[in-house]
Amino acid sequence: MDLGQALTDAIRSAVGLPAAAFAIAAIGLNVQFGYAGLLNFGHVGFLMVGGYGAAITVDRGGPLWLGVVVGILAAVLLGLLLGLPALRLRADYLAIVTISAAEIIRLVIRSRPLHSLTKSVFGIRGFADSFYDVNPIPRGRYGVGDVVFSERTLWVMTVAWLLVGVGTLLVLLLARSPWGRVLRAIREDEDAARSLGKNAFSYKLQSFVIGGALGALAGIMFSIDRQAVRPEFFFTGVTFYTFTIVILGGPGRVFSPVVGSMIFWFIISFTDGLIREALQAGHIDFIETTDLAAIRFALVGVLLMVLILVRPQGIFGKREELFLGD
Repeated sequence: MDLGQALTDAIRSAVGLPAAAFAIAAIGLNVQFGYAGLLNFGHVGFLMVGGYGAAITVDRGGPLWLGVVVGILAAVLLGLLLGLPALRLRADYLAIVTISAAEIIRLVIRSRPLHSLTKSVFGIRGFADSFYDVNPIPRGRYGVGDVVFSERTLWVMTVAWLLVGVGTLLVLLLARSPWGRVLRAIREDEDAARSLGKNAFSYKLQSFVIGGALGALAGIMFSIDRQAVRPEFFFTGVTFYTFTIVILGGPGRVFSPVVGSMIFWFIISFTDGLIREALQAGHIDFIETTDLAAIRFALVGVLLMVLILVRPQGIFGKREELFLGD
């Protein structure tokens, strides 16, 4: 078994585009769940409208920068349309409504009547050429040791990690502001916050929209990296990947989504690599290569259960501030 190759792939995943994009998505979910205590099980819906907003705009002849704006505005609109009726519900009902809404959006996008707009199951491809046309990095391979990236991958990674930094700074400023302190007060005791004259619903709606906009940005970066958007990219499991990242780092902590995403993708990639190496070496004969995707889902589920049982507050979280719904 080549453990070195598995380790190299794991490090590449921990600093690569998936980790950066999921970090952005987790920053948004952390605003909703970690600070406001909202169980949004449909977070992938915001990624979806962000990615499709950008792709459809370019496909219709608009520039990519306008597509990014449209994708973020679409997420803001979704946050308002979904949040206005749903945020009055209890945590468990909110989770049901949001996960249902995200799945409805996915099914509508892949429907035949919208084929001229969304290309239904085939998706939209090749819409991010202008992004790579302005790549300032010369052609070549860049990295340290065996952990290397092409100029194309390094360019999208650089932009994604810069957006992670901007998103982290935004949450840091919000968390230290009076707005952030009110949001945490609502998370801990909504009735007490209301008794002090705070409009709890308004604060929750604001956090829902801000988190959704950050989620849309993550969806846009996913789509730019793949040069395509398809309904199958935005499956429900993306939301639970993001929840696992937030819980792993610690809900309600500014830097936890970034660290959580890097650790999460390192674990997933390293385990995946070990299983592949074991299969090739003949050490495992009861698993097929085609089963690796299902095993990855199982690993995420096991990791989430272990976290909840052993350290539900995550790496950086505090148990006394833990919020898992009411």
